[in-house]
Amino acid sequence: MEQLPIEILGAPWLLASVLVPFAAAILSPVLEKRIGIKGLTIMNVGALLFSLLITSGLTWSVFVNHRAYIDPVYFTHPFIGSWTMLLDPLSAPLVVSIALVTSFVGIYSLPYMEHRFEEMEKKEHEKPFSWGIYYMLYTMFAAAMIGTALATNLIEFYLFFELTLLPSFLLIAFYGYGDRVRIAIMFLIWTHVGALLLLFGCLATGFAAHTFDILNAKTLTFNVGLGERVITGVAASAVTLAMTIGLFVKMAVFGVHIWLPYAHAEAPTPVSALLSPNLIGIGAYALVRIPYTLFPSVFSGFSDFMLALALITMVYGGLMALSQDDFKRFLAYSSISQMGYLLLGISSLNGVGITGSMLHYASHAVGKALLFTVAGCLIVQLHGLRKISKMGGLAPKMPLTAVLALIGFMHITGIPPSLGFWSEVLIVFGVAQKAINMGSTALAAIVAALLVAIGLSTAYAFITMKRIFFGKTPEMLEHAKDAGWYLIGPMFAIAVAGVVLFFYPTPFIDPLIKAMQIIYNI
Repeated sequence: MEQLPIEILGAPWLLASVLVPFAAAILSPVLEKRIGIKGLTIMNVGALLFSLLITSGLTWSVFVNHRAYIDPVYFTHPFIGSWTMLLDPLSAPLVVSIALVTSFVGIYSLPYMEHRFEEMEKKEHEKPFSWGIYYMLYTMFAAAMIGTALATNLIEFYLFFELTLLPSFLLIAFYGYGDRVRIAIMFLIWTHVGALLLLFGCLATGFAAHTFDILNAKTLTFNVGLGERVITGVAASAVTLAMTIGLFVKMAVFGVHIWLPYAHAEAPTPVSALLSPNLIGIGAYALVRIPYTLFPSVFSGFSDFMLALALITMVYGGLMALSQDDFKRFLAYSSISQMGYLLLGISSLNGVGITGSMLHYASHAVGKALLFTVAGCLIVQLHGLRKISKMGGLAPKMPLTAVLALIGFMHITGIPPSLGFWSEVLIVFGVAQKAINMGSTALAAIVAALLVAIGLSTAYAFITMKRIFFGKTPEMLEHAKDAGWYLIGPMFAIAVAGVVLFFYPTPFIDPLIKAMQIIYNI
């Protein structure tokens, strides 16, 4: 049987890509007075750029050489299993997207959070927590997401996944908008419930199998079907369902999405730019990496339900986005809609559809990071304005901001030249392959729902673009202008990366489809 080639690295480079940002995070409060705010920015962004350099270099090798890379084992236990880190075609799009967005949004954070700190002191009469605390939490959050995507063991994955929760919760509670403490607690409770459901499934599987390994570090093979060999019948369905629902909560799919519009809208904008594209999408990746790997037959039995739920999520998120007047809340509901796309590709359970989902993670990361940072520019330049109904005609006043917003909307709607074009094509092709086997009635219903969902995505994107940047300019916005390059520059770097990937998608698509065929026989 063919196996995915996995090469052991000579040094723990993947671990270094996580530990270096962690070290910068921990040192931030200690060194704040000594190196100053700019020094903190340089240290933390430099650590994240180091992660980007390591992971992007290895990712290029993953796709060019059609192989995966694994660190030497750091820890092994006869019962727990082995802890190491793996970069393969499935995890690579996530890791590079996280490192890219967190690095450049880290630069964007300096001018934006200066504005937020002043706002908290003047308008809210509250002294914010220090810059050292902000960068500690921000960089720890980023590093934990990278570690989550690289993990090869259920306990290792869970620890990193939970570690993303604490700093993101504190960032909202300390620096967010509105009733930020209540919203942060809501975010904490909802996402922790999802994590506990995932933990139940992981513990049940690990105790039954006497190992928590997703990847066998000795044989360098994935433990595909391990859960089904040790847990059978109703118990297998219950364990798989618990893990799946737990990850649905993390993704904020329809029915367990309540927390997302509040948390993402009221988080400080640089944190919203990480929460929406990066964190919630990890739940989609984990659906493939954990329940599908360990319980492939049981998970496949849920695929029709997941397909229907994905379409409902896409339509619901689109309708709710259309009805929003607050720009950040609009973007939050748009993220729910985009999670429907990721779930749709996964529900196809074929290599084309899953490949589309992982690419859509990257496309959404770029597009939504741009749109949230555009929202931040509007907040800074327009004195905190977030209401779409009070905007209009800003394109001549803020041309650079308008261009970046357009590129962001193109990514989430799949219009060339954006990576979202390729990801949506693959998702649709993958779902079409599944729908054909479901019969003509199901095929017609799926096609109709897809047309509505995709139409809604296009509508909410470009209607909002028109409302903000075209038409008559309100008198109070006559003096609006683009933010300086300290805000715009990092956004352009993210935009360029997304456009480049549109022109060179094949090196990413083919190896991922092949990896899905080898690992999961799909």
